This record gives sequence, structure tokens and C-alpha cells, in this order.
Amino acid sequence: MATQRKRLGDLLVEEGLISNQQLTEVLNTKKDGQKLGDALLERHLISEQQLIKALEIQLGIEQISLYRFPIDLNAIKLVQKDFAKRNMLIPIKKDGNQLLVAMMDPMDYFAIDDLRMVTGLQIETAIATKDEILQAIERYYNIDDVFVGELSEQDIEVVASSDGGQGMENEAPVIKLVNQILQTGLIQKASDIHIDPLEKKMAIRYRVDGVLKTERSFPKQVQNALVARVKIMANLNITETRLPQDGRIKTYLNLTPIDLRISTLPTVYGEKIVIRILDLGSTMNNISQLGFNKLNHQTFIRMIEQPSGLILITGPTGSGKSSTLYAGLNHLNTDEVNIITIEDPVEYQIEGINQVQVNNQVGLTFATGLRSILRQDPNIVMVGEIRDTETAEIAIRASLTGHLVLSTLHTNSAIATIPRLIDMGIEPYLVVSSLTGIVAQRLVRKNCPHCLLEYDPTNMEEDLFKKRGIKPGNVFRGAGCKVCNDTGYKGRVAIQEVLVFDDRLRQMMMNNKSMGSIRDYAMENGMIFLIDDGLLKVKQGLTTVEEVLRVAMDE
Repeated sequence: MATQRKRLGDLLVEEGLISNQQLTEVLNTKKDGQKLGDALLERHLISEQQLIKALEIQLGIEQISLYRFPIDLNAIKLVQKDFAKRNMLIPIKKDGNQLLVAMMDPMDYFAIDDLRMVTGLQIETAIATKDEILQAIERYYNIDDVFVGELSEQDIEVVASSDGGQGMENEAPVIKLVNQILQTGLIQKASDIHIDPLEKKMAIRYRVDGVLKTERSFPKQVQNALVARVKIMANLNITETRLPQDGRIKTYLNLTPIDLRISTLPTVYGEKIVIRILDLGSTMNNISQLGFNKLNHQTFIRMIEQPSGLILITGPTGSGKSSTLYAGLNHLNTDEVNIITIEDPVEYQIEGINQVQVNNQVGLTFATGLRSILRQDPNIVMVGEIRDTETAEIAIRASLTGHLVLSTLHTNSAIATIPRLIDMGIEPYLVVSSLTGIVAQRLVRKNCPHCLLEYDPTNMEEDLFKKRGIKPGNVFRGAGCKVCNDTGYKGRVAIQEVLVFDDRLRQMMMNNKSMGSIRDYAMENGMIFLIDDGLLKVKQGLTTVEEVLRVAMDE
């Protein structure tokens, strides 16, 4: 441990990362009890990697990756979870009378002194990022409690009478386990949590930035109680294990409101559960935050500001269609218009918009709901998804009678949407006259900004740029670092193509021109295709060619 007790602020000033004036201002305005490092990160004056680098150089303290470092469970037992979370640290190894502790701030000498008093050991420090420490705390604490004996039917009864997560420390082990699984998902910013029953165990997997990874597995004996707990939280039928069920959970974890969509599916080894974590922050998306390039951004706004017509957002499941729809509705949401949506399920609740939940059990389908909506004097209608011919016909007829209709459809590209609607049995003349525009969208992983490297493109990449008529330049990729768990990617960004219907395009469709000739016309008119938008984002350093080719076809 370093003996020279320099203050963090002085270190950062010495490194030239902040000025004396900024340091004084932050010290005077930060919240009571807030650490200086947190205050600086909150104000975006430094990045977490800059903070860690300065501490590494000045103090000679090693940075470690908690994803790779084997953590000693005996060391974990020496420090209470509350203390670890409060001081943003985790014990990782005990060697004789020395305890190695990973800390976000290794200059927090009060925490180090407290640790020395509590454990009676000499404390060695290492640096780790805040996210890694939080994930490690959730991964390693309180797991053993679950396996004290086999879980019995009594556990399920305790689960049923629980309040859903408050007073967590005094709850049944399975309640702690479910809360811990959810907390880990929130910390990792996962979009989905998969609880997979296998023959001899149960696996927990998280989808982070569109990629699934297995976090850990549990003994088979935990399965029934865990599934029962989730089903009770979602108000599902706990006794029905032969049919799929869908539900929703609104609860609090550590005083944070969370909204979850639950889907159960009976498999040969028991019920599989998928928990979709709804990111409530995305309801406040501006269109400018969706990743549209300048041309597509202007085109999309012009499209949705039309008084009538049908606008479709297309792409596979998990391509960000809902976020784009909600951003469009947010843009249009004023007192002067009546906006009504019909969705299955209603993902995000937005003030000022009338949202209807599909309920097939009582006969409230997309089609019947849409018919009723049209009698409610709407200006703008949003249909969550066009799944059948009846819904498509009503949506199209609504767009022809003075309403602006927004919806989604599962197709590969914007142009492929036209034959898809005709295949659904819609008359070609209705498709031609109703469509205003189509947006096709995919999500690609973003390069990690902390380990971004510029490199000369390969021959294959150069050929691809030239083939698409884009001037080759230097390209970027993430090298892999502690922040991105050595993947080189952190977060996701959308790539889009926008097809606008003009009179010439409508005439070509009425004359049964091929999709190839329609594509050629769109290209002549300056349409930016999915792969082109992706390659432009590659040149901006946002993503890689591999990611673009993973989701977009090179036609």
C-alpha cells in the first residue's frame, strides 16, 4: 500500500486532467458525503479510465479485471455486503495476514482503516472500475444462503406472502436470489434475463448489447421455487406449468423503480423464463438520439409530420423499432392532437397519449381495438404490430381517411415491405395509395470509447467501401479493455434506411415493376441503404465492418 498520502484532487491537477479552479468548484458544490471521484465523473470532467490511469501512475497501484480475477469466497466472508457497497470495494484474496481489496478509490484511507480494524489484517489495494465492483458484489454476496438445505414448498409459501423486494435482508433465500438476479441485470444494463432449465442445473443468462452470455448456474433444486417467485411477482398462475404465460412486474429494487415483462415457456426440463427489462429512460428519446444520419433524420421528421398516411418501422425482434416509434410519438405529442395507440403489450406509458392494451382472452385484438379507436376522433394512431391481414387492411384504410398511422412489421428491408404487404392479401392499389414511408432498422454494437484504435482498412473492407461508392478512409475498432470486458464494444447504435414514397415510385408499383427496378430508382434518388448507413458509421468510429455485416446484407 502506498505510504504517501496525496489527495485525489491534487493527483488529478498534477496530471493536468482538471484545473485548480474546477477542483475548488466541485469540492464546494458536491453533495454531502459524496466522494470527489464520483462528483467529477458525474460532471463529466474526467472519464473513469482517466481517473484510474492517474491513480495507477501516481500511486503505483495495479488495475485488475474482476471478470478474470478468481475471487476467494473466504475473503468475501470477511467483509459485509453493505460495507462493500457503501465504500465501493470488494475483498478478492486473503494471503496469510494480508487481504487484497479491489477499490474504486484506493485513496479512501478511512475505508482502508475501517477494513484493517474489522478484519485485523494488513490491507493491500488494487483498482477496479465501479461497474465491475458492483457486478462482483451482486455476483458473490448472499449466494450461499440459497443453498442451506434444499428449498421446500414452505419457501414458495413465504414467497407468496412477500412484499416484492422491500426488507430484502430478512426475506426467504429465494427472494434474495431473485432480487439479486434482477439487480445484476440492471447493473449490467441487460435488455433480457434468461432463466434456462437444463437437465441437471439451471442457467442464468443476460443479453447485453444484443449478445447473450451465461452469468452463472444454480443447482436444479432451486428451479421450482425461483420460477414460482417470478410467477407470483408477475401475477401469473403458479399451478399452470403446461402452458406459456405472459405477465408484467412493476416493483422497486434499492429504491429504483423497475418495469419488467415476463414470459414463461414449458420445456422438457421445466419452465423457461425470459424477463425483458424495460428501459424507462428510452421513452424520453428525442429523434436526434436515435442515431439517424442528417439526411435520414430530416426525411423521417418530414414523414411523421404529414397529416395522414401510413408509416412503417421494420426489422427483426430487438432492433429498436419500439424506441423509434415512441420517439416519433413524443415528437408529435402536443395538446392539439389526439394520439391513441393499441399495443401488445403497452411497453412504456406516456403522459398525454391514450394507450390500449390488447387482450385476446376477451376479444380485444389489434383489429377490433383499431376499429373502436377510429370512432374516438383520433389524429394519430399507433398500432404496435401488424400481424395479420385484417389489422393491415384497417390500418391502411385509416391512413386513407385522414389519419396518420404508425406501425411496425417484420421484414428484412424497407423495399421488401412492399411484397410482404401484398403477400398478406392487401390489394396493391391500397398499398400504393396509403404508404408514406418505410424505415428499416437494425442495432449494431458501438465501439468502446475507452479503447478505440484507428487502423488501416483491410483489402476486403476497402473493396466493400468502393463497391458501395463510399470513399475508403481509416477505420476504428475497440481493442478491448476493463470497461468493455475485453469485448471492444460498449452500448449499441441504430443503422437505418428510409424509403419515401413519391408519385414516380407509386406509378412504378402500379405498373408492377420489379423490386430490383424500384431499388435502382430509390438509389438514384439518394436513398441510403442499411449497409451504407452502417459503413458511414464505421468511418465515424462508431462501430466495425464486422458488426454491420452481421446485421445488414451486402446486396
